[in-house]
Amino acid sequence: MTDVLLRLEGLTKAYPGVVANDDVSFDIREGEIHALLGENGAGKSTLVKMIYGLVKPDSGTMTLRGAAFEPAEPRAARAAGVAMVFQHFSLFDALSVAENVALGMENPPKPRDLARQIRDVSETYGLPLDPGRTVGTLSAGERQRVEIIRCLLQNPRLLIMDEPTSVLTPQEVEILFETLRKLASEGTAILYISHKLEEIRSLCDHATVLRLGKKVATCTPADATARELAEMMVGASFETPQKAERPLGEVMLDVRGLSLPAPGAYGTPLREISFQVRAGEILGLGGVAGNGQDELLAALSGERVTAADVIRLRDRPIGTMGPTERRALGVLSGPEERLGHAAAPDMSLTENAVLTGARRMGLLSGGFVNWTKSKGFAEDVIQSFDVRTPGPGTAARALSGGNLQKYVIGREVLQSPEVLVVNQPTWGVDAAAAAAIRQALLNLAAKGAALVVISQDLDELMEVSDRFGALNEGRLSEIRPVDGLTVDEIGLMMGGAHDMEVAHVDG
Repeated sequence: MTDVLLRLEGLTKAYPGVVANDDVSFDIREGEIHALLGENGAGKSTLVKMIYGLVKPDSGTMTLRGAAFEPAEPRAARAAGVAMVFQHFSLFDALSVAENVALGMENPPKPRDLARQIRDVSETYGLPLDPGRTVGTLSAGERQRVEIIRCLLQNPRLLIMDEPTSVLTPQEVEILFETLRKLASEGTAILYISHKLEEIRSLCDHATVLRLGKKVATCTPADATARELAEMMVGASFETPQKAERPLGEVMLDVRGLSLPAPGAYGTPLREISFQVRAGEILGLGGVAGNGQDELLAALSGERVTAADVIRLRDRPIGTMGPTERRALGVLSGPEERLGHAAAPDMSLTENAVLTGARRMGLLSGGFVNWTKSKGFAEDVIQSFDVRTPGPGTAARALSGGNLQKYVIGREVLQSPEVLVVNQPTWGVDAAAAAAIRQALLNLAAKGAALVVISQDLDELMEVSDRFGALNEGRLSEIRPVDGLTVDEIGLMMGGAHDMEVAHVDG
């Protein structure tokens, strides 16, 4: 690893009110797996967008293999050998694997030749894919393979990966790492963005750390602890969430035999799901993406209704109530898809505060929005959850993913729900912000709220949950106390929930 593939010198990019990148310089060498670390809003996304041709730098230079590199658009970056796998997949559910791959190529070969190439490359790199499969039927891990194979068919010299393991099982993560190591051994450089610091330590050769747009450190991740890496990113130490002993109260949420058909051609039906959550308790629900998590949240939030008795709040039937009625009673939710579902992209943070907090926070007066009070509520969320934004008038889409996540969760927590259901509460946030969100959930439970935390992050679930269950193909496993639960047992629950006892546990 002696040859510099990509050199960044003095890259700077400013937007109104914020300098996203400030004089950033570092090298990426051929065959190197290089981590790009930083807390939410540190400038990682802007930096890789400049490399990939989505954003033009205000100043500074890039050199690729010793030649000036100034991609005006992603097509130019790809032609120069730079490929990128984004955090959010850009695939069409109704099309086949091969058709999706072809859409990402400048001059795709004939369908038969392309299918052969997909099989060859996928087998070579240990990412088996059937070119004829419809993408809507694929798991999250298989969808990511489509994105990766689409990039590999371009024979990239630099592969940028943004949060690539956020939707993968531990087994799929290992397969991905083997693929990346094989690519690196063949000379491909990989720029790897992730908030999972133990992964960074085991996978990456070097790391560049950004803080508030500036490069503050370069290190060898294996020589540092995950906590040391996190503190480099934040510039200070932070507290680990503390799960205090707390008494459990009455049953707050009681779900009895919840079954619903799939909401669409590629959704997951819910099959006889039953559980109870008590006041002061956190029930953690794990599972691989696409096993009914979104569908369960929709049923609990009121976006999809059931028979009245199927869902009960303090023994009151609420199954036929919609989201507004349930929110008035104290059942609040935070869905996984933050932009478009949890928040309206083009609305300001103040307007987004009104969307879910209007009734519980008293933001309406005589049928009109009290904008002064609404702005105050938005400012409380921003301050309490350290949301990095110019102010409450900023549009939701202008925030980094992690900062919007903090805002969405904070908006619900500050409404003092009696029951809170959240899906992927710390998805895409840095270590310090994740710790703060988890502590906020624990504090909410300590005040007597009942929480259902749905997450693919097993460490998160073990950290905050009192009991654990796993979703698999729309079924819920037996619910077990977290204390004494092993990783092997969790794996069995996640992979074979339908073969295990489906239990109604009274807590």
